[in-house]
Amino acid sequence: MIHKRWFQVIAAAILISLLILLLHQIQFFFDPILTYIGAVAVPLIGGGILFYISRPILKLLEKYRIPRISAILIIFLFYIFIGFLITRFIAPIAQEQFTKLVNNIPEMAEMLGETITYWHQNQDIIPSQFNGTIESVTQNLQTYLQNASKIIINVISQLIGFIFALVLIPFFLFFMLKDGDKLVPFVKQFLNKRAAKSFEKLAHSVDYTLNAFILGQMTVSIVVGLLLLIGYMIIDLNYALTLSLFAMVMNVIPFVGPFLAVVPAILVGLFQEPILAVWVVVITIIAQQLEGNFVSPNVMGKALSIHPLTIITLILAAGSLAGFLGLLFAIPAYAVVKAIISHFYNEWLERKAETDHK
Repeated sequence: MIHKRWFQVIAAAILISLLILLLHQIQFFFDPILTYIGAVAVPLIGGGILFYISRPILKLLEKYRIPRISAILIIFLFYIFIGFLITRFIAPIAQEQFTKLVNNIPEMAEMLGETITYWHQNQDIIPSQFNGTIESVTQNLQTYLQNASKIIINVISQLIGFIFALVLIPFFLFFMLKDGDKLVPFVKQFLNKRAAKSFEKLAHSVDYTLNAFILGQMTVSIVVGLLLLIGYMIIDLNYALTLSLFAMVMNVIPFVGPFLAVVPAILVGLFQEPILAVWVVVITIIAQQLEGNFVSPNVMGKALSIHPLTIITLILAAGSLAGFLGLLFAIPAYAVVKAIISHFYNEWLERKAETDHK
């Protein structure tokens, strides 16, 4: 009976359940480990992202026979220069526009409430059972939007606190650029020949996946943000820089991000001049079409090969469990896990084929 498929599945499920129960019972043992991981997560992830962005530049500089340490210093000077440009020219304008936008939220809420009330009073096609809902939304609309502004301000304040945790990122980045290519050879020396070859292949697969996602999403976000900024400036939309920066950040979230990015721009367009909302939609469609047909295929290709329904499911689950950070890291984490599982599955198939051949 133990060789029956159904028995093996049930036994595996019982063992996994017992393992989960055991891990839950000894959770206190993992608390210091989780605390340590939480402490180094920010500089490790931030340094890793910058590592993948910086590595092509490092390779280009080394191609011209610039020593690695000198090349790393050039990259750091480049980042400092970019930070200076952002602080000097972009941040003040974005801050001013954001402040005006937040200050105008109560007025926008009042205008929207009056519009809904007027529309509600001058039509008879809505079923009576929806009237109470509409009235409730109208009465509480300003409160909702004011709470939304408070949430935005709270997120910004948390982000400022988060920035102070980024001090260690340059140190992590420096050593990643300096010694990043030594990790695989270091691990391989402790493995036998077959395991070393398998680990090298796995590391290459994970590295390729992370490189495709990080560089791809960063490039896509910047291109879409610039396209939207140009479009918003052409139609003279208020808060164009702030809205395009928001869209740039939201586009880091795969599939769902572009839809979230356009909502504030549409609302601003409606209050500024209703026809602008239509133009915002047109500009967004053009930007997404250019991104989808020209940028993403050339930058990301089919490196991730994740179905859109899988992306939506992962984002919903990760957003509920881990908030905004879950939205950001759900897809790359899934892609890495998928690459690892695919690697070991292919290894198993190869070994099975070798066994059958013998």
